[in-house]
Formats: sequence, structure tokens, C-alpha cells
Amino acid sequence: MTASVASCRIAVFARAPEPGKVKTRLIPALGAEGAAVLHRRLVRHSLRAAQEAALGPVELWCAPDARHAFFQECARDFGVSLHSQGEGDLGARMRRAFEAAHSRAGRVILVGSDIPALSSRYIRDAERALRSDHDAVIGPAEDGGYVLIGLARSDAELFRGIPWGGPEVLKETRLRIAALGWRGLELPALWDADRPEDLERLPEEMRVL
Repeated sequence: MTASVASCRIAVFARAPEPGKVKTRLIPALGAEGAAVLHRRLVRHSLRAAQEAALGPVELWCAPDARHAFFQECARDFGVSLHSQGEGDLGARMRRAFEAAHSRAGRVILVGSDIPALSSRYIRDAERALRSDHDAVIGPAEDGGYVLIGLARSDAELFRGIPWGGPEVLKETRLRIAALGWRGLELPALWDADRPEDLERLPEEMRVL
């Protein structure tokens, strides 16, 4: 195995911060512009945590594509490579990212971009699990999804037919990992900033005035 394949890559998933198209459930509280500002701050927070984890190259997987000026700004500020998520539901886009990243690294960790509590230590804990002979590691979200998934191998069944956005995502993913006969590990649950009541939990530096 070459050094590059033995290494780790971190993929951050993010949408372009277009007002009215991101953090839509927060628009009643923040307005479309305010919700987009918060989205930008959260994406940068995820990139900073991924970079500070110092595990290997960081990739920013962009939707709808990588041409938005904000993504170009992130590439300059954080030294990340840009990749377009492409078409399909979230599962299809995640599968595409994992397959591409696994061609360049043995361990791949994918994180979202709306996780105020994400830290470099949390990401390092995920990578440590993959180095300790776990095939998969999940960072659960309090709402029934997950904020992070790390894999030492890829399989399309992990992402096909999942009810994305619903409360059964984590439960169904657990079942898929078990059905594959993989060894999995779960990290402590984190919360993501999706609902107006989440705004009270935001760190001061992320709050939109």
C-alpha cells in the first residue's frame, strides 16, 4: 500500500450560501440574508476544524458546483481543494465523494457544514477509530441523523434508499453497517443548527445580529 492510499482525507459537504436557499428553517428568525450569513460562518467553522485536525488533505465538496465565489474564498483561506457534489440525492452525492476520496486515501471522513460543536478533536477521534480496525465511524446528530461519517472502505448500500432529512437516517445506517458485517463505532452525539430554537445555543462569535 502506498503512503497516499494509507493516509486520511476529510471531505466537508457544503451548499453555496445563497439567500433563500440555505438554512431555510431559520429564515423566519434571521431573514434570508441572515440565514445565509450564518451558513457561511458554519461552513468556515467546519473547514477550520477539519484543517486543525491535521490528519491529511481537506476537500470541500460544493453544491450545486464549485464555481461560487464563496467556495473560491474558502479555497484561498483554508488551502482546500474544491469538488462539485454533482447530481442526485444526498446519498448519491456522498457515495460519489467517498469513492473519489478513497481512490486517494485509505480512510475518509465526511462532515457536514452546520455543526457548531464540531471540533478538531472530534474529527481526530473519528480517524483514531478507523485506524483501530473499525470499518465505519459515525458522529450522531441529536435529531436522528448524523453529522460525521468516516469509512475505511466504501459500499453503495450505505447510501442507497436512505430517507435523508428524516429521523430514521442514523437508525437505518446502523442497520446497513451491521448487514455488511462491518465493525462500527459511534462518537458522542452533536447538535446541528437547523431550527430557530438552536440559535440560543450558538457560540457568541457565530450569532447573527
